[in-house]
Amino acid sequence: MMPTPIDLSNLARTTDEIYSLDELRARLALNRPLRIKYGVDVTAPDLHLGHAVNVWMMRRFQEHGHKVVFLIGDFTTRIGDPTGRSLTRRLVAPEEIERNLDRFLAQVGLVLLTDPSVFEVRRNSEWFGTMELGDFLAIASLVTHSQLIKRDMFQKRIQDQAEIYIHEMLYPLLQGYDSYMLDSDLTIVGSDQLFNELMGRIMQEKHRRPPQVVLTTRITPGTDGREKQSKSLGNYIALADPPREKFGKLMSIPDSLIVPYLEVYSDVPMAEVDGIGRAMACGQLHPMVAKKRLATAVVARYHGEEEASREEAWFTAAFSVRDIPDDIPQVRVQGYGGVLDLLSACLPDHSKAALKRLVDQGGVRLNQRKIVSISDRLEVIDGDTLKVGKTRWFKLVKGQEECSAPVPPSL
Repeated sequence: MMPTPIDLSNLARTTDEIYSLDELRARLALNRPLRIKYGVDVTAPDLHLGHAVNVWMMRRFQEHGHKVVFLIGDFTTRIGDPTGRSLTRRLVAPEEIERNLDRFLAQVGLVLLTDPSVFEVRRNSEWFGTMELGDFLAIASLVTHSQLIKRDMFQKRIQDQAEIYIHEMLYPLLQGYDSYMLDSDLTIVGSDQLFNELMGRIMQEKHRRPPQVVLTTRITPGTDGREKQSKSLGNYIALADPPREKFGKLMSIPDSLIVPYLEVYSDVPMAEVDGIGRAMACGQLHPMVAKKRLATAVVARYHGEEEASREEAWFTAAFSVRDIPDDIPQVRVQGYGGVLDLLSACLPDHSKAALKRLVDQGGVRLNQRKIVSISDRLEVIDGDTLKVGKTRWFKLVKGQEECSAPVPPSL
C-alpha cells in the first residue's frame, strides 16, 4: 500500500521540535510507509490526554498509510525509566506488566487504527530477553559515560547528592537499541523523552542505519495549572474516564489553560481557537463559555458528537439553575466518622494526599457547608449530600455496603 501525501503544517499546533524536519521530508519522499515507533513501559496502565497528543499525531500518519509499531517495553519496564525522577523507580513484577498490558492496548485503541496494515505490536523482550552478555557488552561499548551522564535528571541527582544506579544509566541505551531493532523511521514523544530517543539515533548510526526522526510534542500543565498530568497528583484526565468525568474535569481547569488545551487536546480549528483567545482577552467572551466549547470538543473527539451534546446539556442544567442532579450516585458510609474515611468511600481511586488537597483547596462541602479540615469528625444522616469540586455529588446512606452506582462526574 502506497502512502498518500501528508500536510506537515497540520502537525504544527502540537509539535515542539523536530530532529529534523528535512530528514522527515526526505523519508516521506521515499514514497513508502514509514515505521513509527511508539514505545511504552507498562508501569502504570492509565493513559491521559497528555499521552494522547502523541497518539493523535500517529493516527494522522496512519490515515495516510504509515504504520505505527507499538512497542511494549516488557523488558525495560522491569528496570524503570528514570525520566523525571529524582529517586529510583520501583521494579515492576512480570505479572503486573501483563495485567497492565491489556489495559494499555484497550486505551490506545480509542485513538489508533488497529488494522494490521497500519499497526504492529512488538515486545522488546524479543531481543533483550534472549541476549547473551557478550552481545550486550558490545552494545554498551557504543556509548560513553560522558554521553549518558549529561542527562538532566542525572545531573540533578549529582547536584542533590542522590544515588544513580547503573541500570538507570543503561536505560537510555536500551531504549535507543529498540529503535535500531524496529528499524524506526520516526518516533513521536513528549520532550521529556528526547534524550532517550536521540540515543536511538546514535544506535542506528552506529549500526549503519539511517537515524530515526524524533518529533517532540508540547507538554501542558495538568488540570491544576502547575505540574504536568500525573495520577499521583490527581491532576489528569484519563482516556478511560467516562464522558461526564472528562467534561467535568475540563470545566474545572484554570482559565489560563483554556487556549492551550484547545490547541493541544482538541481538533477545534486554529482560527476559532485564536478567536476564542482574543475574545476572552478583551472581555467579550466569558471563560465559562470557552470551557464549554473545550469540554464539548474533547468529549466529542473520544465519544462522539451525540454524547458530547448530552454532557453539555447535563452540565448546563445542573449549574445554570444550581440544582443537584437527579442521577447522583449513592454511597453507603458509616454514620459518624472522619472526613478522610468519608471521602475515601466516595472516591476510592484517590490517594490520601489527593483527598487532603481537595479539602485544603475548599473543594468539599457537606450539605453546602464547606469542610475546612481533614481532621473534622462528621455525623452523617441518610440523604445528606456531599459535593466534591464543581461537578461531583454523592448521596450518603448509612450502612456498610459498598456503592454499586455508576462512576460519578469528576472535578
